[in-house]
Formats: sequence, structure tokens, C-alpha cells
Amino acid sequence: MAHHATASAVDIAIDGAEIARIIDAHTALEGPLLPMLHALQDAFGFVPAQAHGPICDALNISRAELHGVISFYHDFRAAPAGRHVLKICRAEACQSVGGAALADTLLAKLGLDWHGTTANGAVTVEPVYCLGLCACAPAAMVDDKVVGRVDAAKLDKVLAEVGA
Repeated sequence: MAHHATASAVDIAIDGAEIARIIDAHTALEGPLLPMLHALQDAFGFVPAQAHGPICDALNISRAELHGVISFYHDFRAAPAGRHVLKICRAEACQSVGGAALADTLLAKLGLDWHGTTANGAVTVEPVYCLGLCACAPAAMVDDKVVGRVDAAKLDKVLAEVGA
């Protein structure tokens, strides 16, 4: 049932020279891995699989170690996100006032799992753990705009605005 429509790496131009430049620019830093991953994501919109080998070689780490770091930090992507990112708060305050049910309904309606992207590439739905709007729960964020007291009608409006 879950649908994960995302552009494949084949659809995205991955510049190996740009990957090498980013890695080289960060290897002299103390604790270079996170800044390196952020720079790659800034450049490509995600951390391309083509960068994994060169990162491991440059930092003398295993692919398992790299995967552990990338998967631990939820903001790193393995594939491009949709044109818009809708984050739904999963923290306790939002869950206590219906946020979990609202999220489940939204995901079912869109036919997605968390981190999935709509087939038209308009929106990626991601969990987030606290947006600081606990007094206005449940909360969501679309791109950089926070929305408090979210209900089905507000979510439908947000989705219409982003073309989902």
C-alpha cells in the first residue's frame, strides 16, 4: 500500500567532481563527517550514494559506520525530497490532542509511509519531534512555515497550496 515516489539517482545529475570537492574541503576539519554530509545535502538535496565510497575512503570509516550516522540523523536524505516538505509533530503534546491520528489519516490518504513523497513529487511527509508549538498542538511545518492547531481541514488546505 505504501508508495515512495522519489526521483532516482539516475534522474538526478550527480557531479562526481563536486562530490570530491566537497569531501576535500572538509577532510581537514576536526570531526569532518557531519559538516561533509550537510554540504553534500546542500549541494544535491540529499546525500548521494555515489558519495559513500569516497567519504569512507577519505575518513577511513566503514560503510556501516557511515550508514549509522546518516540513518541516525533524520534530516539526511538518501533520495531527493518533494518540492515541499510537510513535517508533522510526533511529540507527546501533539499526540495527546490527536496528532497521531491526524498523521495516520494523512499518510493513508496520500498512500505514503513516513519520508514518502507523493507521486507527483509535490510533497514529502516527514515526522518531526517537537516544533515548539506545544501550546498550539497539534503542530506541523510546511517548508519553513509552522502551523499550529492543525486539523484535517488545515492539512487539506496546506496540501492544496503545495499541489499535493
